[in-house]
Parts: sequence; C-alpha cells; structure tokens
Amino acid sequence: MKRIIATCALILLAALPLRAATHIQEVVSKGGITAWLVQENSIPMVSIQISFLGGASQDPADKLGATTLMAGLLEEGAGALDATGFAERSDELGARFSFNAGRDSVSVRASMLTSNLEQSIALLRMALNEPNFDAAAFERVKGQAMSFLRSNETDPQAIAGKAFRQIVFPDHPYGQPGDGTLETVAALSPDDMRTAYRQALGRNNVYIGVVGDITPAALGEMLDTLLGDLPDDIVDSVPDIEPVLQAGITAIDFETPQSVVIFAQPGLKRDDPDYLAAYVLNHIMGGRSSTARLNVEVREKRGLTYGISSYLLPYQHAAIYMGNFSSGNETVAEAVEIVQAQWAEMAKNGVSAEELAIATRYLTGAYPLRFDGNAKIAGILAGLQLAELPISYVDERNELVNAVTLEEINRVAAALYQPESLRIVVTGQPVGLATE
Repeated sequence: MKRIIATCALILLAALPLRAATHIQEVVSKGGITAWLVQENSIPMVSIQISFLGGASQDPADKLGATTLMAGLLEEGAGALDATGFAERSDELGARFSFNAGRDSVSVRASMLTSNLEQSIALLRMALNEPNFDAAAFERVKGQAMSFLRSNETDPQAIAGKAFRQIVFPDHPYGQPGDGTLETVAALSPDDMRTAYRQALGRNNVYIGVVGDITPAALGEMLDTLLGDLPDDIVDSVPDIEPVLQAGITAIDFETPQSVVIFAQPGLKRDDPDYLAAYVLNHIMGGRSSTARLNVEVREKRGLTYGISSYLLPYQHAAIYMGNFSSGNETVAEAVEIVQAQWAEMAKNGVSAEELAIATRYLTGAYPLRFDGNAKIAGILAGLQLAELPISYVDERNELVNAVTLEEINRVAAALYQPESLRIVVTGQPVGLATE
C-alpha cells in the first residue's frame, strides 16, 4: 500500500505547475559538473532531466540500434538488482525513471520524492554507473525491439521516413534508422550494449536541468554522487552534413487507403541569427494553429487531410525544414500541389503585417504554458543548454519574438523558402501524382 500511495503522490506532484517565478540558477559541482536549477520548495519533489549529447547517430553501420537498445536496458537491472528488483525498489521509493535514445542524445528523466531523495539518487546512480546488461533482460528487450521493427515494415509513416532519410542523408548516420534494422539488431549482443554504454554516457557530454525542492549546495553534491564516476572522454564521431534536397517527388508503392507525405527543404541551425524569425515564419506557414496557411488551404478549405504541419528540425550536424500529412490516394496529388504553391507564394511575397501580429500574439501567449510541470521545465532547462542558449533566454524569449519586424521576417522568408529544393516523399498509391 505504501508503494501505491508514494507512486500516486509522485504522479500528482509531477503534474503541478511551478507556483513561483521561474528563476534559473547555474550550479557547478565541486567536480565541475554543471546543471541549471529552478528551486521550488513548496512542492516536495525533485524532477531531473539528464541529456547526454551523441545518441543513436553514433552507432557504427553494423551496430545500428545499439544505443537505442542500450538505453532501454538501463532500468532492466543494475548493481545487485535484477530487472524485477530494480522495478520493485523504484516502486518502494515512489521514484520514476525513463531512459531513451534519440538521434542526437541519450536522455534520462527522473522524478522523486524529497523524502526519499538520497535513496532514489542512489538507485539512479546504480542504473547510470553499474548497468547489468544481463542475458535474460537483454533477450527480452531485444525481442521487443525486433517486434517494433517488424511492425514498422508495414507502417506507411515509417516506410516514408526511412526512404526520406536515405534520400536526404546518403552515406551519413542521419540516413540510417536510429532504432536499427532487423538484421543489425538481431546480431547485437550484451557486449555491444557495454560498448554503446561506454561511448554514450560521460561527464563531458552531459546537460542537466533540475526543478524542485533542493538547494544549490545539495544539488552540487548530488551531481558528483550521480555522475562523478562517469568518463570525461566521450567523442562525437558524426560529421556535419549538408542535406541533399532537390525538388522532386518520390513515391513508394504501398497498399493503403491514405498516402503518407513527407516534404522537406534545407533548414537553419539553432545558432543561426535568423532562426527565431524562421520559427515565427513556420508558425504562419505550418504551425499547429487554425490560422496556419497549410492548415487553412489544405484542411479547412478543401478537406484534403485531417492535419498538416511543418517544423524546423535543427539536428546537431545538419538542419532541415520539413512537414508531413496524410491524404486519400485520390486527393493527395491536389494536396501536394497546394503545398508546393504555398511554398512558392511565401518565397515570393512573404507575410502580411496582420499575419505577423497574429503569430507573435499566439507564440508569446502560448510560451508560458510550456512551463506547466516540474518535469517539463527540467526538460526545457536541459534543452536550452543543448541548444547553447543563455540562461536568460526564458526571460528574454518573448521580447525577442515581439522584436521580429515585418521587414526582417520577409527578408528571411525570401531566403529560407526554396521551392526549387522542396523534396517530397509519398508512401501509398497516389493517383495522378507526377513522380520520379
């Protein structure tokens, strides 16, 4: 019963928003580990986001999926605890952990009650420093990964994504599936997990956000306890790349009533001085709002899709600007033509003063809503560090958005939107679509 009460209390507390202003402090431990902290003592819990730069893109070509599988095994037994023992201990403490690998990072999320903080940190330290990778847990989690990969073989979205990556990032890790293939995952061993672990988690590639009932001094000690024994020589082996993007349509024949469409062109890295103006532009073009041009033209006026969106995607080593939607095989050609036309229109004429005003109001009004829970805020803090943004960015962001002028945004529109580079990949059986 105590386990149930503790877990339920943690879930409820994790959902609570911060009640005080979001004051961010930089904390540097005695061992030199840096974290950003929002101290909030009125809620008796601590949320932590730990992001290790690198991720699945670091996998060798013959070991694709190793980092993703390794991350999934970090809570499947550590130290003297097997998978069951680790899960039971987490429940006893009312602690929640998740471990995931993305293309450019391995992320660890943790939420724990202040009353059990020391013991919960000890358990998390065990997972990060002493993972078992025992054979039984490895085979079970590997089987789950294989099942996921088999399901992707009949998923139109996954098929389109795989084809898109291979076209845009040929001969580069970004062109390979981060989850691996049936062949590469089947060949992985527990020793491969240990190698992937050793190459992924370090003190020199870590970014940390912490929110909750903890002082800067206590956090400094916690950082050294949790991460102080990790190596400090992690190397990013992935080269920068310019995506291969030229106008054209590639179709993958697949029997499905709805065609899946991915479209993309070159984007902007997060440190580009025009990035924020491009972010506002994308909200006008394909953001998740009822007034976005693509939503109005493709969904509202013509009913060709249930949803369409676009987004800037600044990877660590490349940048693309992409979007996606689904449409019936009989209507997808019309929808694609509208996207192409809207892209050309934006490049030629930019946006109106009214569109800019509506976008800035929405973006500045919606921004505070992101900070609606400790775990979310911890994730934002780590993400800001990964993007190499200043600690003052949270306070300055809305002012920066409001400062984007019509002249500036239309200058960026003319440079950013490239109809001649808009690559489109379709999975389905589209009717009347001129494809390569």
